[in-house]
Amino acid sequence: MQANADSDPAADPDPDADPDPAPDADADPDADADADADPDPDDEADADADADADTAPDPDADAEADATPEADPVLLCTFAAPPVPSGGEARGLRVIFAIAAMAVALVIALVWRNPWAPAVGALGGLAVALLSGVASRDDLEHALGDLWRPMISIVGIMATTAAAAEVGIFTRLAAWIEPRTRGPVKHAFRFVFVIAALTAAILSNDAAILLLTPVVIELLRTVYPRRNPKFLLPFGFAAFVAAGVAPFPTGNPMNLVVASRAGIGFNTYAIHMIPVAIAGWIVAYLMLSWCYREVLADEAPALGAAPPTIPLSGSAKLVLVIAFASIASYPVLAALGEPIWPVAATAAILSTIIALRAGAAPRALVGGISWELLPFLYGVLVVATALARAGVTDALSGLYAQTPMPIATVGAVAAAGSALIDNHPMALLHSLALHGAPDRYVFAALVGGDLGPRLLPIGSLAGLLWTHQLRRQGVSVPLGVFVRVGFVVTIPSLIASLAVLWLVTAW
Repeated sequence: MQANADSDPAADPDPDADPDPAPDADADPDADADADADPDPDDEADADADADADTAPDPDADAEADATPEADPVLLCTFAAPPVPSGGEARGLRVIFAIAAMAVALVIALVWRNPWAPAVGALGGLAVALLSGVASRDDLEHALGDLWRPMISIVGIMATTAAAAEVGIFTRLAAWIEPRTRGPVKHAFRFVFVIAALTAAILSNDAAILLLTPVVIELLRTVYPRRNPKFLLPFGFAAFVAAGVAPFPTGNPMNLVVASRAGIGFNTYAIHMIPVAIAGWIVAYLMLSWCYREVLADEAPALGAAPPTIPLSGSAKLVLVIAFASIASYPVLAALGEPIWPVAATAAILSTIIALRAGAAPRALVGGISWELLPFLYGVLVVATALARAGVTDALSGLYAQTPMPIATVGAVAAAGSALIDNHPMALLHSLALHGAPDRYVFAALVGGDLGPRLLPIGSLAGLLWTHQLRRQGVSVPLGVFVRVGFVVTIPSLIASLAVLWLVTAW
């Protein structure tokens, strides 16, 4: 996601300022009486001139009012803070309607058991925001203008992954991993978790999920031909949960955006967040192992035949090179302040052409793209804008200024908000609410934003991509299971990560 931190919303005037200062208690009452009784014509002329000046339009002020915030080239989604409504009653109504819009989106997304439920829910919340007036037609146009680049990136990444699957790359990767997973199931589980964590740290959390999830499922079905159904969810969650707190800002695009806006450099980020990430990984692994302790207690080794070692075709090698080159370029492009969408689109086009020439079915390639993600992201961004206009950013700033435990509060709010409205809009809200705050507050927001999406599948693009990959592999993740596992794993790892962050920043 791209942004530049050069433009920040203007500070609101102080609501506590007294517009009519009290008269000086030491002033001479007789002099005041004389002045009232015998007005000076010159004073009256001056007063009239002042009144005219107050009522005359100020062209500079009009120009400032008409100016639109400068788009930030580091963010894939720019975000301009809308003006907060004046008046307590107006603000209250906007808050109510904005929350209602978000509630509609959540209820539909979570209750309706359909792959398109998040998209329909987000668009339903958008409709409520429009009808209630907390979102406007301009918001729709701005959101579309802001999102077309990340949408191209998302579709490009999924199209490249679909092409890789069709040319047999994941089958070959499973054969390479298989010898390292022989033995008790818990050994294979530990190996998958470590590989997923390292992949997420070096590349990105999205890349780890896109690459490893289908590989793991393919491997399990081959080496555990009869027992694999009970192993699919534990190993799938291992690939998802291991992508926790990003130890480097390039491990999560939104972390890079927020850190850049706060003026936090790469080395400063890494020094503080590497120990936090390690603590989160350890606790997450222990809690996930405890969740599936009965399944992982199976000591019988893998008895299935090793996956056939089929040499990669020339087409598969080309797609593999394109996929790895594009994914590896994302952190570099982000560090240089360049967008990733041209690379993602180019990789998708080239991979699709190669897969089609190798005999892949067009329908399979199109079906490999989770199209429902696009309206979901669009609707959620507009609803997040409505929340900001209703004064959410001001409320967050006030809360963080008053809390006696700022790191815990910021981290908890970031985690809950990311789970409910997606971590991207929540990160954008926090980038405004934490402007000028100490670095430790920003780190806490990043920790919560990285871990909170484990609580609900709509909490992040990575979570949606993960469920999409599992559906393509014929694996269903019930909402109740996701929430239960997410709660058991996320809450302890969030507490441990914030505690380590407190220790690191206390030095």
